Parts: sequence; structure tokens; C-alpha cells
Amino acid sequence: MSLPRDPLQAALAGTDTDQDFDLAEAMMRIDRVVQNWRRRMHKRELGHRALRALGLDIELAQADILFAIGAPASLETGSDDEVMVSTIAERLSIDPSRASRLVAEMVNGGYARRAVSQRDARRTILELTPAGRAVVDAVHNYKWLLLGEFFSGWPQKDVELFVPLLERYSEWMRTSEATEEKFADEILKLSESIIRAREDDTPRSHSG
Repeated sequence: MSLPRDPLQAALAGTDTDQDFDLAEAMMRIDRVVQNWRRRMHKRELGHRALRALGLDIELAQADILFAIGAPASLETGSDDEVMVSTIAERLSIDPSRASRLVAEMVNGGYARRAVSQRDARRTILELTPAGRAVVDAVHNYKWLLLGEFFSGWPQKDVELFVPLLERYSEWMRTSEATEEKFADEILKLSESIIRAREDDTPRSHSG
């Protein structure tokens, strides 16, 4: 739920802003959009729709394995382009045992295969089969079709303005820790307000 307007304006009073526009109103609108977006992303609506539309008999968690195997090496920390189960677990932030089980399902389904590393014959790596590559490409292209149709209705200047702003906004979480340190005193007061509210709500014991 978005913050009420007055408390939000009070919170903004301590920020470094000299904007002429109503920043509180803008932030409430952004918050509403992002929360709705987050709920949809959590449900992974687009992913489910893609699998249904393409007639794929796999789950999203299994499709994630294929995307992780086919992801460019630049998307992970380090430069090794050989993918192992540990690589999958790291890329998807899941437990190695879960990654191993899902990989086995994709191998058994004919979407992935195990191979011997060209760098270390003792190491087993993972590769997409033609069927696995077809799934990855089809899902990506499904997304590009829908996204392209949406943005095709935008004026070019709007797209050129939106993309760098979206990239800029995506940096907010990465830089928020420094902002948290800046407002340490204010955040402490917020924490104390929770403690006081809990204490006020605690039933008082009555002596007999």
C-alpha cells in the first residue's frame, strides 16, 4: 500500500529536492505502478501465457533451466562460458539439489544434454539440444512480439526518453543502501514508532 500523502510529504522534507513539481504525488503514482508490476512479475503471468500459447509441456521452473543454460557468459560473474549445475544454481539463485533435479528433468525430456568439458575432462557441462534452443528462442520471440507491438504505438521520442530513464530507475535498489545511511536517524524513529505501537497494543495485565 502506498504511503498517505501527508506522511510522504513529511518524509520528503528531509530529502535534497528543489523540484517545482509535486514529487509526493509522483512518488505515490510510481509506487502504485511498481507494486502492481511486482505482483504480476511474482505470478509470472507473461511466462505462463508464453508456455500456454506455444503449447509447451514444461513448467516455468524447467524453462528457467533452459534460459540459464543458454544465457550468455557475460550475465554471470566471471568469464567461464561452460555451464554446470553449480552455474545453474548460481544464475537462478536456487539450491544446488533443486538445480540438479530440474536439470535431470530437462535432460530426460530431451531439452538439454550433458557433455564433457573441453577444458577439464573431469568436468561435466550442460548444453541445450536443438529442442531446448528452439524453446528458448520461441519464448524470447514471443516476448519480443508482444513488447514490440506495445512500443510500436509510442512516438520515437517517448521510447528514446523512456529507456534510459527505466535503466536509471533500475539503479535505485543498488544505491538505496547509501541513502539508508543518510537517513539513519529518521529510519531509527520509524523503527521506534513500530515498537511503541506494539507496546500500546499489548493487553495490560490486571491484578486481582
